[in-house]
Amino acid sequence: MSTGPGELRIGQGVDVHRFSDDDGRPLVLGGVVITGEGAQGLEGHSDADAVAHAVSDAVLGAAGLGDLGRHAPDTDPQWKGADSMALLARVVGLAREGGWSPVNADCTVVAERPRLSPFVDRMAERLAAVLGAPVNVKATRAEGLGALGRAEGIACTAVVLLSPADRGDDRSGDSGGDAR
Repeated sequence: MSTGPGELRIGQGVDVHRFSDDDGRPLVLGGVVITGEGAQGLEGHSDADAVAHAVSDAVLGAAGLGDLGRHAPDTDPQWKGADSMALLARVVGLAREGGWSPVNADCTVVAERPRLSPFVDRMAERLAAVLGAPVNVKATRAEGLGALGRAEGIACTAVVLLSPADRGDDRSGDSGGDAR
């Protein structure tokens, strides 16, 4: 893919998961296991990390590489129970192979429950380590409106900015990456 000097690309991602009926399923968001009152796991083929999925879709969109369902379809048994942070690292690697490097990401998690504010900094740190770029995570409520307001699940939106990759950049985009 040819990029011009200073060219930037922005992508957005959205993911929604309903709460699981499986009491033993952990709630994982942004690579962090959420604990406390109302921390019920989400239904999904992988670990159902809605934050990691939204960020992955945003990276893929900005890089012009489709969506997460194209790269890790929920019909493929190899992704059953997959760690969504590992999927995000894979997606960041694909973007880098295409000549793109993350600049930053911004995420908003919509959940009536559980209370997420104690976890957003840790989520941002985990995501930043994988992206190799700063990440901001915010949590809000649906204020009782609709399925999210009735606490039937959790949604996340994400925006990611990419720039042409610096060929001398030694960040690998894996979980050991630099979190500028």
